[in-house]
This record gives sequence, C-alpha cells and structure tokens, in this order.
Amino acid sequence: MSRTTLDLWVGVFVVIGFGALLFLALRVGNFAAANFSETYSVRAQFDNIGGLKVRAPVKSAGVVVGRVADIRFDTQSYRAEVTFAMDARYEFPRDTIASILTSGLLGEQYIGLDPGADLDMLGNGDAIQITQSAVVLEKLIGQFMFDRAAEPAN
Repeated sequence: MSRTTLDLWVGVFVVIGFGALLFLALRVGNFAAANFSETYSVRAQFDNIGGLKVRAPVKSAGVVVGRVADIRFDTQSYRAEVTFAMDARYEFPRDTIASILTSGLLGEQYIGLDPGADLDMLGNGDAIQITQSAVVLEKLIGQFMFDRAAEPAN
C-alpha cells in the first residue's frame, strides 16, 4: 500500500472520529433540534431554578412536550420566570403543576408537568400558577445538619 493511500485512510478515520465527537457533544449538550412545527408560549415562576438552562426539555409522563425558551429574573417578585415553548399538539389544563426535576447520570434538569383536572386549557401567554422549585442538595444537607444539632443529647 502506498504512503498516499495510507494517509488518505488515516484522514478519513480522523474526520469520522471528529464527526462522532461532535455528534456526542451535541447530544450531551442538549442541542438536538426540536421538531415542533407550531408552538405556544407558557410562563411559570420558580423560587429557585437550580441548574435549569435554556433549551432544557419540558416533559409530561416522560414525553418531551416542549423546550425552555427563556429564563429571566423578575425584579417585582424576585423570582425566576421561565418561559417554555410548548408543542401545539399537546394541551394542558390551567391547573397543571410545573416542577423542576433532575434526570440521568449527568444531572440534567428539566421541567416536569403534572396535568390537573380543569376543563379550561392553557393558551399562548398564560402562566402556570402552581410550581415546585428545584431541590438544592446544599440546602437539604444544611437543613439535616441543623436539625440534628437542635436535637437534645441523650
């Protein structure tokens, strides 16, 4: 085999390797293209969003039904306001509960929706009223430590 042919094959394998690394980086970084044709916007306010990021999935029953579109700080209520783009194929009742949950080994955070029983559905620009903030491990550990310190010694 000539040196030129060998160099060509090495180059092909290097390009394939970089392509595979790019694919994995995009999958881990949650940059997979959303295939939602039509969306509507829904807002929710949280006391603490933890490590939630823009483009994080919005799931209900384990199915991705939307993506986080925007995160901002509301200076009036001093809470984080999260806006999500919901797939128009999925409608949710007005009394839906939005929670920030963690999944996977990498600790990816996402919005979990638990539908309520209201007959009226959320529309474009509506706000979810009932929310549950992210669980912050440091706060849990601190609370456990202070509770243990407050107990009387036996």
